[in-house]
Parts: sequence; C-alpha cells; structure tokens
Amino acid sequence: MEMLLSTKGITICLFFFVLTLAAAIEIPLSVVQLPTITEQSHTQVAYPFDEDFTIKCEARGNPQPTFNWTKDGKPFDLLSDPRIVASNNSGTFVIQNRGIITNFQGKYRCFASNVLGTAMSEEIELIVPSVPKFPKEKIEPLDVEHGDSVILHCNPPKGIPPLHIYWMNIDLQHIPQDERVSMSLKGDLYFANVEENDSRSDYCCFAAFPRLRTIVQKMPMTLKVSRFKHANDSSSPNAAVTKANFIKERKPKLLIPPESAGSSSSVTVIKGGVLLLECIAEGLPTPHLSWVKVTGNLPKDEPETENFGKILKIDQVTTADEGTYQCTASNPMGRAKHEFHVHVEEPPRWIKEPEGGVYSIGTNLVLLCEAIGNPEPTIQWKLNGMPIDSRTFRGRISAREISLTNLQLQDSAVYQCEASNKHGTILASANVNVLNIAPLILTSDGENYATVVGYSAFLHCEIFASPAADIRWTKDDSIEPLSTLRYELNKNGTLEIKETKKDDSGSYACWAANSVGKRAITANLDIRDATKLVVTPKNPRVLKSHSILLKCQSEYDSHLKHSFKLSWRKDGDELPVNSTEGGRIILDRDTLFVSSVTLEDQGVYRCVASTSLDSVTAESQLIVLDVPDPPEDLRLSEHQNRSVRLSWKAGASHNSPVNESIIEFEENRWEPGRWQELTRVPGNDTTALLSLAPYVNYQFRVVSVNAVGRSQPSKPSLRYATPPAAPDKNPENIRVEASEPNEMVMKWEPLKPVERNGPGLEYKVSWRQRGVEADWNEETVKKHSLTLRNTPTFVPYEIKVQAVNNLGSGPEPNVTIGYSGEDVPDAAPSGVSVDIVNSTLVKVFWFGIPRDRVRGHLRGYKVSWWKTKSMLDGKRHHPEKHFLTFVGDRNYGMIPGLEPFSEFRLTVLAYNAKGDGPESSPVVFETPEGVPEQPRFLRILNFDKDSVTLSWGLPKKANGHLTGYILQYQIINETHEIGPLNDISVTNRSTLSWRLSGLSSSTKYKFYVKACTVKGCGKPVTEEGLTMAQGTYAGIYDGISTQGWFIGLMCAIALLTLLLLTICFVRRNKGGKYSVKEKEDLHPDPEAQSIKDEIFGEYSDSDEKPLKGSLQSINGDIKATESADSLVDYGEGEHGMFNEDGSFIGAYSGSKEKGSVESTGSSTATFPLHA
Repeated sequence: MEMLLSTKGITICLFFFVLTLAAAIEIPLSVVQLPTITEQSHTQVAYPFDEDFTIKCEARGNPQPTFNWTKDGKPFDLLSDPRIVASNNSGTFVIQNRGIITNFQGKYRCFASNVLGTAMSEEIELIVPSVPKFPKEKIEPLDVEHGDSVILHCNPPKGIPPLHIYWMNIDLQHIPQDERVSMSLKGDLYFANVEENDSRSDYCCFAAFPRLRTIVQKMPMTLKVSRFKHANDSSSPNAAVTKANFIKERKPKLLIPPESAGSSSSVTVIKGGVLLLECIAEGLPTPHLSWVKVTGNLPKDEPETENFGKILKIDQVTTADEGTYQCTASNPMGRAKHEFHVHVEEPPRWIKEPEGGVYSIGTNLVLLCEAIGNPEPTIQWKLNGMPIDSRTFRGRISAREISLTNLQLQDSAVYQCEASNKHGTILASANVNVLNIAPLILTSDGENYATVVGYSAFLHCEIFASPAADIRWTKDDSIEPLSTLRYELNKNGTLEIKETKKDDSGSYACWAANSVGKRAITANLDIRDATKLVVTPKNPRVLKSHSILLKCQSEYDSHLKHSFKLSWRKDGDELPVNSTEGGRIILDRDTLFVSSVTLEDQGVYRCVASTSLDSVTAESQLIVLDVPDPPEDLRLSEHQNRSVRLSWKAGASHNSPVNESIIEFEENRWEPGRWQELTRVPGNDTTALLSLAPYVNYQFRVVSVNAVGRSQPSKPSLRYATPPAAPDKNPENIRVEASEPNEMVMKWEPLKPVERNGPGLEYKVSWRQRGVEADWNEETVKKHSLTLRNTPTFVPYEIKVQAVNNLGSGPEPNVTIGYSGEDVPDAAPSGVSVDIVNSTLVKVFWFGIPRDRVRGHLRGYKVSWWKTKSMLDGKRHHPEKHFLTFVGDRNYGMIPGLEPFSEFRLTVLAYNAKGDGPESSPVVFETPEGVPEQPRFLRILNFDKDSVTLSWGLPKKANGHLTGYILQYQIINETHEIGPLNDISVTNRSTLSWRLSGLSSSTKYKFYVKACTVKGCGKPVTEEGLTMAQGTYAGIYDGISTQGWFIGLMCAIALLTLLLLTICFVRRNKGGKYSVKEKEDLHPDPEAQSIKDEIFGEYSDSDEKPLKGSLQSINGDIKATESADSLVDYGEGEHGMFNEDGSFIGAYSGSKEKGSVESTGSSTATFPLHA
C-alpha cells in the first residue's frame, strides 16, 4: 500500500482527525506494552471439605510478564511448599488441602513484571478457618427463686459468619421466647423474671455455621426455680412473706447495655450496612421496650423492631440515620433508659481514578487520584508496585496528583494509587505507555461490506498509532475527499455513510499517517434493495369465536434470499412456529391463522422480516369484538311508592359501544325466578328512574347490548318492595263464549300479577239484557269467567267487569256487548238456481235465510253437489258429495272442476258457529260437452323411406260425442330446425290408425294426434320417428347382422339384461320393492300416462318438459267470460281449494273420478311447433 501511495502521488487533504487512540481502543498485543492485571481472586475461604484452593492472578503485556507473590507484605516463594501447584506463564497457583494448612492463612498480593514495568493486584485474603467446637465443661445447675432475673450464657465458638444460634431442649424443640424470655444478639438467653415452669435440665445452645456445614451443641444447662415459703408454713411469719413478695416486684434494670456502660454508649455502623441496636431489661412485672430517636424523627420508613421490641433494625444505613437513639424499658414499678450515639462511617471509594493510556514522546502526563471515606482515607502512590521516592522521582507528586513533562520512552511505567482507612483499602492502576510507532491498521485489507438502501454503511478502519494518525477515506480511483454531509468519520477510524443509495456501491480506501509512517487498506461496499413488508388485512375487527387470517407480503433483494427469515410477534413476544393451543393458532411462514378468536387474542401482531443486512416489521392490530361484560355494582336510590332509581357500572364494551341497556325485574310473590323486561335505556347511560307497580317485591338486573349482541345479565340488585294500592286497570278482552243455546259464559283476560296492586284480588261482574229497562245484575268472582244459565237464545247483553282488591276498586269499567248462546239455523236458503258457465264451471244463486232464523252469527253458506249420471252413456253413478264453503252473507258462488257432459244435483245450506242448518231442495243441472282428454297412446307401426303408419287409442274420457281426430306432423332435425306443421283431419271417429305418405327419407318427424268433439279438440299425444334411407330399407338388417361389432353389441346387451334380471330377482326375494316411479319407468303404460296427465294437468314427452302453471289449453277454449270471473266467486272445498277471500290455494279434489278442468290444461311445451 505504501507503493500505491507513492506511485499515484496522491496528496490528500480530506477529513483530518487527530485521534486519541489510547482511550479509544486497546493496545494490540503485538505492540510493546506494560503488564496489565486481567483477572485476580478476592477474599477466599479454605473450607475443610474442599480438595484444593485456587488463588488466581492473570496478566497481559509485551514482553510476556513474569509473576511473583508477597504474603503479609513479605516475598512468598511458590516453590516453598510441595502442596503448591503453580501454572506456567501465569501467576495463578493451587494449594492442595493436605495436612495442616493454617500456615497458608494471610493476605497475598500478585506482581506481574516485564522490562517496561510492574503491575500489582489488590490484596487477596485467604482465610483458613478452624473447626468450631464448644469446650467440654461441667456447668453447675442454677437455683433461683420465682421472679429472679437469670442469664444463660452460650459463648459460641468462633467461625466463618454467618452464625445462627438456637436454644432448644434435648428433644430438639425450641425454647419458647417472648417479651419475658429472649435471646440476645450474642446468643445468651435472658429471663426478665423466672417462673416455676421455667425449671428444666436440658437448656441447650446450638451454634450453626452454614458455610462450614457445621452445627455444634453446648452441654445442657439446668435451671431450678423455687417459690417462697407459703404463709401457712409455721417457720415463716406472714410479715416475712409479704416483705419477700414486695422485694421481688421491682422496676426495670437494663442488662444490655449493662449498667456499667453508663446511661449512653457510642455505636459505629458502616454506610449501606445494617444497624442493630439492642436493649434487654429485667424486672417484675416484665418490662416493655420502646424506641425513639432523640435528635430527630425516625426515618419515614419506620424501622422495624425484632425480638419482641428489644432490637431496633435499620437496613441500608445512610448518613441521615446518624443521631441519638433511646430505648426505654418500663413497667408499673418504673423505667430505665439508655441512649445510643450512632455514627455512620464508610470505607474508601473513588471520586477520581488515575487513567493510563498511550502517550507519544514529548507529551505531558497528569494522573489524578481522589477518594472519600469516613474516616478520610490516606492516599499512597506506587510506581511499578513500589512506593515512590519523591527525592528521586523526576516529576511532581502530591496526595492527589502526579505529573510528568516531556515524556520519553523510559517513562513507561505502571502507577498505582492506594486509598486506605480503618474500614478497608482500594487500589487503582494506570498504565502509562510511551510509544513512538507508525500507524498499525488492525482491520483486514480487502474487507467486503454490504447494506441496504436507506440504511447506514459502516466501513471499518481500526488503527493504533503513536503519535496519533491522520485518517482519510477515498472512493474508487478518485483522490477527492469524501466531504459531503452523508459521510462521517468516527473516532475509531470507521467511515459511516448515512442513508445509502445504489450509487454508493464501489471500492473505498482508508489512509492513515503519522510522523513515523503511513498505511492504507481497501474495502468494497455493495448496496442491496431494502426489504419491504405489508400485513393484510390492516387492523381487522373480528367477532369473538370467528377466525382471522393475517398475510405478510414481503419483497427482498434476491442476493439476500438465503438469509431471509420471517417470524411473527404478538405484543412483542415471539410466536412459536408450530401451531399453538391445540392447533387454534397456526403459523405457516407468511400467514398467521387464528381460529375461534378469543379476547386474549386481541393485540398488535407484527410480522418481522430479517436478512443478513436489515430487519423490518409491519404490524396489524387485531381488534376482537364481543358482547359487553355484565354490568356491575347495581345500586338503588330515590325510593318512592311507584318508582326507584337504579344505577350501575358498565362492563367492558369489548370494542363495540353499548347501544342500550335492558333492565329486567323478578318478583318473588307471583312468579319467583322468572325475569321480565321492565324498560330499556338508550346509549351508554348507567342510571334510570324505574316506574314500578304496587305490591311487588322487586329485584333488578341489567343486560348491556352492543352491535355484537347481549351481555350476560348482571348480578341482581337488592330487593325493593312497593306498598299495596287499589287496582289501576280493569280486565281486558271481555267476551262471551257459549256451548249451549240457553247459556252465556262471560270470559276476560285476568290481570297480570304485577297489575294486581294488592292482596285479595277479585272481579265484580255486572250484566243486563240490552234494550230492556232493568237493574244491573252483579256477582263477584275470583276466577276470570262467569257462566249464566237459562238465558234466551242469542240475545245481546251489556257486560262490565271491574277489578277489586282489599284496598279498593279499579276505575269505572267500559260496557261490552255480548250475545247469549247460539243454536243452529232453522231455515234453508230458497230460490236456488244454477247458471252454466262452461263444461266444468257453473254459477249458483240463492236467497239467504232471514236473520232471525240464523239464531247466531251467520258464518256463511255451504253448496253441496254430486254427479248422478253421465250424459254420454246414461250410466247412473253412486252419489259422492262434494261441497264448497262461501264465507259471509252472500247469495252466489262459483263451482269449478265439474265433469263435462254430466248430470248433477246441488243443495245450499246456511251455517253458524253452532253448526249447519237444513239443506235446500236439490236442484238438477247438466254440464255441456267439453273437449276430450288426450288419446291413451300413439304408436308408429311401420316406417318406410317416405311413409309411416300411425296407431292411437281412444281418449280415457271423451267428455262428449267424438267427431273425429286431428293428425299433425312436422320435421324436427338434430340441428333444432323445425319444419312447418301439417294437419290431417280424420272425420271418422272410429278410425284409430292412419298411413302417412309423401315423407322425406332419412328424416326425423314428430307426430301429434288429438281427439275432438263439437266443443273442440283436446291435448295431443306425440311420438317421434326417423324414416328409412333411400334403397336401404330392404337389406339394412342383412348388412348389419353380419358385422362383428353388431354381434358383439348384441352379446353385451344380452349380458346386461341377464344381470338386471338377476338383481331384480334377488331384490324381490329380499323383500325389496320397486317404487311406483321405477315401475312406471320400466313399464310405461300409455293409459296410465294419460290418467296422470289428466289428474295433474301436466303433459310431457321425450323432447320437452311441461311449463307448469299454464292456464291455457291446447285449443284455447277458455272463453273471455270465464277468465273474467272473480276468484271470490269460488268457495272453500273439502281440501281448501280456495281461501275465505277466494284466493286459489290448491287443486280441487274429492271425487275418485275427476273431470279435467280446462283452465288448468297442459303446458305450451306440447303445442304444435310452427316454423
């Protein structure tokens, strides 16, 4: 690269940065440098159960440092004991736990040295604990009197803290402690005064050392408590007993602190530690301990007390906790006090540590060292681990500062600053490396970098140099500086290109130079397309229990395909790739499917796309809609006789605002447990004034409604009972129902339970005959009906019903008109006559019966008719009655569906709710001839090349005298072309076959045959056929029968026929039956087909399906007068052919042998087709 610089002769005046490299980067190990301690041990305990103990000391430097140790300030030779195992090129050593190792206890310090200087570690204390033991001793029993104060001393052995002391008996049960009996911080058991039940011989003190995994026990102690001699003892006078008891009762006396300590004492505590102040007193009655801070209030967080108030404890002590604290022991006999003067001190801590670094020749050095503590720490400077002699040191030295001017290479050294007070020592080291080297570029040459459009690119050029180097960047072959605002040179030499563009791709060079030399490296930068993401749908709103599919659509640079990854997060937490919650949430790379959405699924879903160069996110907030939560906290206020105010708190609306609230009530007198709607409150109101009925014990609940649905009901409110009152309303829907002619049953709708208004509800019924001057008849009943007997038939009455309860009557009731019981009419209609409309329809007229002969409400008239004989053959028929009902008071009606050319008889009667009246005298009428029905069949008997013979059957019903047949035919090709229709009239009614000639060969024809009477022609029967080809008629079968394919086809047909017969036989043997439809399809019968067409008014052939519902016959025989008749003229038949309003609702039926109705003829699909 130096050759590159000189050959191109580049003089670069670009970015000029003077970098303080020592502070920016670590000195490369390839550069000569001072030793630096990188790892060391701290205070260590040599536990007896450990196999060995490691004392660590590691350092780096160039040349490689050598190590030596001191112990308690004196040189320590690692080879002095075979149990010490040292490490090569390291200061670390291991002490094996063999034999007595107490001589290893002490404070160690590690020194790492090379030709430039010496680094020193902090002190490392190794503690070799002894196994704690209680001394074997014989403890004399203690004999005391009731009320005395006693101390049982534990005196635990020394060991590694923490120390836990327990007082237990020989059965390892804890000695109960309270305000009278308690243990001090030192472990002694104090009795403020003893009682007789304190006597026992197994007071044992246990000392536990968890870090040593050791528990030791002191020898059991015996305590005997005896009472004073009783008053009935002859050797003790009463005066002695009284005097003794008086002496035992005493004021408190402090045992801790002891009286010898005086009324006050000083306590020192380390800042950040725990302050424990202890007061234990004796006395009778048992003293009570309390604490106050004399020089100020106790801290805001009131300190806790322990051991039944005998210990004051403050955690995390600060200087604010300094001051005087007073404990007071008190009982009815007096009190004792002690003051603690608390001083807060702290070990040294750094304010300013000396900072080393890399310095060039001729520069100046200033090292600062400041520490604080209480007491104030002393500062000592060391050079390469040795105290500095100010007489020989060429620089200036003070307690807080060292300075040197005009540094030279030989000034490289390790400076140590040590701050100490009685609570500890801290050490800080500063390596001063004075170097004079050319720039050393630590970043590899030819590095390849890549980033995406819009992101920043960082091209690294990590440099170490002393003196500091100037760093410059160029691009491609240009010598121009990269000087725009988008380029920024960081202190560590890295070039940052902000908001990169495609044209930032290329080759870059980093140049570094100082007074000693110069270096350069190149770097290549590629700019890729940025990754883009879109999540659809955006912020969907989904109903609970429904499903949602989120799609993450992405675009990324093709070069980043292999590093491209997609993941999903919900509210910041990554969702697992595999399906969760039993398959309810399924992740499939770019899709997220959530089925049966719950409220917990609501949140922000982020799709995260990452490549090796960028990471982008797109989010969609899933909003789950659900019914509201039930309202809460129902309260009643403003209590009135007829109203109360209900208030509540609305539940969560779940993203759909509450539209209204439904207030329901339940009462426990009439219908307990049944909730009924009372009122509705619009919007999100949470209060309503409720109108109430008297004499109801209400409780209420509220249901919230939003666009999703109704919430669950709230919990019920408290009950509220309204006082009784007289009824506010009378019964409604008053009516008269009668089953017998001389009877009248008055009925009404009873009041609802909430309308009773009070106890003792009854109904006062009043009635009188209308138009007759008479007083009201009255009767009071509890049920909601009243029956009157021996009333005249169908007479109007005035009726009133009034509600009455124990508190009064309801309002004045309205008068209702009702009629007494009905009887059947006793007269028949007169003047019955019949007008013939056509062959199947007649119009009947009659005179209605007088109103007084109806004997009830006239419902209408019934017309009955029956066929007596056929006019065609004169045969008599068994009379089969049919009827139609005509509702209301009318005098005519239309009778459809009659058989043409037949004789009928007809009667008319009136009817009411009670039944039918007598029939009128029969009227005889005859229907005229009509058009015949369809011929039974049409067959093609013989087809020739230009002629055909047709045969047909008689119509099932001629409906008159046949006059002949109309034969029609036309060409129908496969191309759907239709030829003209040709007509042939057959006037001989006995002719049932015809030969047509003059037809085209090899042509498909459709043939029609219909029967005719004087009234016209009926529906045609049709058939299709194909004429033979020219010259092939005679020998066509001979030619085919010799072909191999024909023989094979015939064999296959025979085999299939045999298979079908076998299946039919098996099904019949198993009891299976063919449906009627199957039989008709397998065995078509022309007669049966004709009957079907008559009954259902439909016709279809193999070509065309009928158009159902057509009202036009083949010949269009319905006259204008027929179609103009109103449908209201038709009555109601046995099967409800017409409604009361005359609307047609179904085909008329009732006769086993029905005549065809022309107005419901065949569809237009069977009409002759005209070209």
